[in-house]
Amino acid sequence: MFEAAGKPLASREIAMPSPGADEVLIKTGACGVCRTDLHIVDGELKHPKLPLVPGHEIVGRVASCGKNVQSFEPGQRVGVPWLGYTCGACAYCDGGQENLCDAPRFTGYDVDGGYAEFTVAHQDYCFALPDAGSDAELAPLLCAGLIGYRALRLAGEGRRVGLYGFGAAAHILAQVLRFQEREVFAFTRPGDNSGQDFARSLGAAWAGDSEAQTPEPLDAAIIFAPVGSLVPAALKNVRKGGVVVCAGIHMSDIPGFPYEILWGERVVRSVANLTRKDGDEFFALAGQAQIKTEIKVFDLQDANQALEELRDGEVTGAAVLEI
Repeated sequence: MFEAAGKPLASREIAMPSPGADEVLIKTGACGVCRTDLHIVDGELKHPKLPLVPGHEIVGRVASCGKNVQSFEPGQRVGVPWLGYTCGACAYCDGGQENLCDAPRFTGYDVDGGYAEFTVAHQDYCFALPDAGSDAELAPLLCAGLIGYRALRLAGEGRRVGLYGFGAAAHILAQVLRFQEREVFAFTRPGDNSGQDFARSLGAAWAGDSEAQTPEPLDAAIIFAPVGSLVPAALKNVRKGGVVVCAGIHMSDIPGFPYEILWGERVVRSVANLTRKDGDEFFALAGQAQIKTEIKVFDLQDANQALEELRDGEVTGAAVLEI
């Protein structure tokens, strides 16, 4: 349980959550450890619910259903993502941009998440999952996979795509890109030879340090690392008319840069959250592409260790808590 910014998570016994009329009670099997969780714990994302059970890459089985639930039944395998609820009434919801809802609730931030044996979620914001694969293998798809897919949609159809920060999201997205017969250019922390080898093992055409110049100009670059200085670095690598997508929910300040590296109708844009349509499309694509996640599994009581290893860049692929 998260109780104060900058403090380690604390293990607590709390009352069993009870599902509301439109909610399902889920027995958690696994929950991915996302960099967003780290931003919350470190106080970089302000005003979370306190005390808070973090976690928004949840895979489990429905234990019971609220009286209005018709989408799921007990025993069914489900996934719960970051987007936990939208108002359905604001201009963004009406305009097909529910990811920008004015009154959203986010899993593991506004409502308790998956670092627990049981959790509740609104039926309309859960995804039905196949029975194939372990809970731990599927968990990273619920955020790393989903936000990577949305970032790719906004990056366009270009053939050469750079991925800055080759962690949970990038290693999933690299497989999608290869399935689509596009070229992957992977950028890692300077000196991270093992990360670059990992990227090549997933089909990257090129892998190098985050400040390196690519042998060919990119059509698009997607930045997963929360490092603002990578924006001008990426701009130097994209062609005229290319796109740089900032895919994180938090990033350090972007330094000043010369206009000439933006000129030529290059675009810098951010990605915010996801829509349920993104989820439906991504899970269909993940099945076709036969996505395999590289995971490091931790026990629930080792959540702080998982966060620390994620902070230090010691996790290849994705970290997952097994409940």
